[in-house]
Amino acid sequence: MIVLALDTAGVDCAAAIYDSGRDTMLGEASDMIGKGHAEHLMGIVDRALDQAGVALSDVGRLAVTIGPGSFTGIRVGVAAARGFALSLHIPAVGITTLEVMAAAQREKTPGRAVLAAMDAKREEIYLQSFAADGSPLDEARAVSIAEAQVFAAGFDGEITGSATPLLKPGVTGEYANSFPISIVARLGAAVNPNAAKPKPLYLRGLDAKPQAGYAIARV
Repeated sequence: MIVLALDTAGVDCAAAIYDSGRDTMLGEASDMIGKGHAEHLMGIVDRALDQAGVALSDVGRLAVTIGPGSFTGIRVGVAAARGFALSLHIPAVGITTLEVMAAAQREKTPGRAVLAAMDAKREEIYLQSFAADGSPLDEARAVSIAEAQVFAAGFDGEITGSATPLLKPGVTGEYANSFPISIVARLGAAVNPNAAKPKPLYLRGLDAKPQAGYAIARV
């Protein structure tokens, strides 16, 4: 199966072509642009397809990052994935930023559980923990910094993401919410397209309003 993966949830605008049958990345393209994903994404997709030597009609599944991340960026990626999926009559699956970050960390520290933690601003942290085999140990959630610190103190594993300095005593410096687009493609190939979609993290309750700048979207 040929998978087209898209990521516009953060500062990168990225696309990858993955052959799941051969477990081979066929093409990748990524630019760190910060903003302007809508204007750049189609060019990025064309570059990945050209590098892979395949046509868009060869794609059998779409995989797209669905946040947490830039609200505008996520909308661009999800809209593109939906459009491709409808025109090609193929499934589109959403991959959360937290699970991609955790997978990227596991490649660096195999055999270790991972706590993915993103600074959500407003004194909150997006948090989710994963076992060493990649299976989620809990649901993605937005919690206060104090709650996240208590959870991290009892967590036996690696911590990754922009909130790491807030959770790990003695850690300083910049920690980015970054990952290779190839990981989105591999995770997307393994997802059951009929699985339940994640709930948007910005929904705090019936009267909750979207949190400015951060979201998890549905696909």
